[in-house]
Amino acid sequence: MILVVDDERHIRELVQYTLERCQFKVETAADGLTALEAARRLLPNLIILDLMLPGKDGLAVCRALRETPETADIPVIMLTVLNQEADKVRGLEVGADDYLTKPFSPRELVARVKAQLRRSPGGSIRPPNPRKAIVSGDLAIYPDRHQVFRGGREIVLSRKEFRLLEVLASRPGQVFTREALLELVWEYDNPGDTRTVDVHIRYLRRKLESDPAHPKIIQTVRGVGYRFSDRKVL
Repeated sequence: MILVVDDERHIRELVQYTLERCQFKVETAADGLTALEAARRLLPNLIILDLMLPGKDGLAVCRALRETPETADIPVIMLTVLNQEADKVRGLEVGADDYLTKPFSPRELVARVKAQLRRSPGGSIRPPNPRKAIVSGDLAIYPDRHQVFRGGREIVLSRKEFRLLEVLASRPGQVFTREALLELVWEYDNPGDTRTVDVHIRYLRRKLESDPAHPKIIQTVRGVGYRFSDRKVL
């Protein structure tokens, strides 16, 4: 089921009609507070979220979703009439998985929805066999449970943050370029979007590192990319 959130009725109806033609079940909301209540009640497979909403705007809604364990894993596609890089980065910083600028074509909307659903934890690309926990010192990553603990305390991550951490931690000490991380985590290769990786790394560090300004877990390799420390996390 897909939750569509937009304060413009004709946009809600257009998106709902487009998705229902592709056999998706759709629910709608017209403001931020209603969207949060619907998301927590329905636990949709994906949320299409307008940036400009009455009450709580799309950024506040997305931030609240990511801070709640029950909804932290739900893919979010942000809709916006804005086309500036700063606005897209703000959406990514609070946990959006993708963005779509109005006006958009129905074909592009459906393609992006299907791409996000394929990559979601319950999607068809999820490996059927259990995967072992990744443990480094007091940091424990459980891929199949989509959980991360540090010092026994659970850390809530968005789906993209978790996938990014999982990729890095799966090969401690190996340096991943930004382009490689785009391909492995976001499943596309577009050098112009490498700032997306930097944004998510910064967000991960805020949640994982004792001192984000001096990271020990996820290290920067200047001019190349990032690596997960091959030393035990202390």
